Parts: sequence; structure tokens; C-alpha cells
Amino acid sequence: MRYDGLSEFLAERRTTLAKGPLALIMAEDLVEVDSTLRHHIAAGFRSVVLLAPPEVVLPAPLEAQITRVTYDVFAEGALVSAVNRLIAAAPGLWMFYGFNAEYLFFPFCETRSIRDLIAFHTEERRDALLTYVIDLYAGDLHRHPSAVALEDAFLDRSGYYALGRPDPANHGHPRERQLDFFGGLRWRFEEHIPPHRRKIDRIALFRAREGLVLRPDFTFSDEEYNTYACPWHNNITTALCSFRTAKALRANPGSRFDIPNFRWHNSTEFRWHSQQLMDLGLMEPGQWF
Repeated sequence: MRYDGLSEFLAERRTTLAKGPLALIMAEDLVEVDSTLRHHIAAGFRSVVLLAPPEVVLPAPLEAQITRVTYDVFAEGALVSAVNRLIAAAPGLWMFYGFNAEYLFFPFCETRSIRDLIAFHTEERRDALLTYVIDLYAGDLHRHPSAVALEDAFLDRSGYYALGRPDPANHGHPRERQLDFFGGLRWRFEEHIPPHRRKIDRIALFRAREGLVLRPDFTFSDEEYNTYACPWHNNITTALCSFRTAKALRANPGSRFDIPNFRWHNSTEFRWHSQQLMDLGLMEPGQWF
């Protein structure tokens, strides 16, 4: 199904937004759009919506499995704006949002679907999941100058840390059950990353409700949505394995020629399996068995 703009899509939303979960993918460029869509279809999302400019071309069988919306992906805050319009249009709907060349993983996702995860999380009286954005990068930038290569993907196995998230309304004291997380390429090459973009945490999977607003830093207006756990025990967290930072560092002339290689002594080959991410402490199964 194709729509010429988000307004047209929302005007005829009954089928796509009737029952979630929904995956909203925004294609910033032409890189790995196909694999991103296929990954989230395989994860069990009932609807996958692609926001993309007209020049993105998909194979016909794949396009038949998604909803495509022509969208200005280069507008300021394009993804956040789209998510907020979807929230307003579909309260109660579980949804995920991300960019092309980003792949959502959750504990035991090889044998369980995203619908299983959401059903369990809902029973825990939780309406959002904390997601860590884990930077992926090609191991050989000579062979893969864009830094994107699914068959040669690496990630950092250490170098991650968290700081308390200050609450301006409480004299800067840390917010309860909220942390700012750092690491990966944004930490190692922070001189090339604006300070407000160095965090690697994102609330990427959540249930929409009336009045909820996604903010530009990928946190929500309801502070409980931004917590990593409920008050009584740890909850599931997810990982969004993403080439987005590596792509940007290679595309930007200011960083491209300063970084001959992303690999370092703490790089390890990404095995595209949730167990590796849990073993490295990059996501948490909580009470999910």
C-alpha cells in the first residue's frame, strides 16, 4: 500500500493502525533499506510502515508486505514529528520507530516474536522499553568505505557507561530509575559528535496514549516511560544495532579523513544473535524467560 504523504496515510489508517505492534522505519538514504524492513517483518510486527523519499526503490514482493508513505525525511525533526502524529492518531497502539540500517533485537528474539515480548511486558504493567543503540561498523573500511557491511559487522564489547539523569525541577538531583547511557563510536569519537547526540539510549518501543509526546532526545513527556525498570524489579531492555553513527562519521568530511579504521582492541565481530548482546550486558532479559 502506498500513500502520498503522512496526512493521507493517517486519514485512511483503519487497517494499518487497527492492531499493533507497528514498526515505523524512516529511510534517510538508500543504504540497507531492504534488510531493515525484512528484519522487522521477521520480528513479528503486524504492520511495517516505511517513510521514504520517492527515489527509494524496493523489490515488488517486499513492497507488497509493507505500507509505504512518501515523506520529507530531511525536514528538521522528521522522525520525531511523524511519531508524534502517529501517537495522536492511534492511542493504545504499541509501536517501534527507527531508521534504515538499524536492527531491533530483544532477548531470545530468535525463538519469540515481538508480540510475545509486548504481551509479557504489558502484564508487567509497563508501557515502554528502554533501548540501547549499539553502534555497528564494518571491520574493513577499505572494502566497505561507507562503514556498512552486514557480513563484516563489528561492535564494541566494552566502553559503555551510565550517568544519573539530572532533574531540573529537583535542583538537578538524578531522576528516579533514569540514566543517560554512553559508549560505542559516539564515545570513542566524541570530538566529532555534538554533545546532545552522544547518548545511546532511546525509548524506541512503547504504547501510544493520548497526550503523550516524543521529545527530540528520544525520551517522552511522561517520565515513567523513560525509566529502565519498574520500582519492584528489573525489566526487559532491548538493543538497536545500528550502522547510523558509522555512516555519518564516514559521510562527514570533517571526520572521514580523521578516522582510518573503527576497529580497536575491544572490537568484536557481531554474530547477529541476541545471546551475544546479553552476554556483553548490552540488553537485559529481566523476568523474561
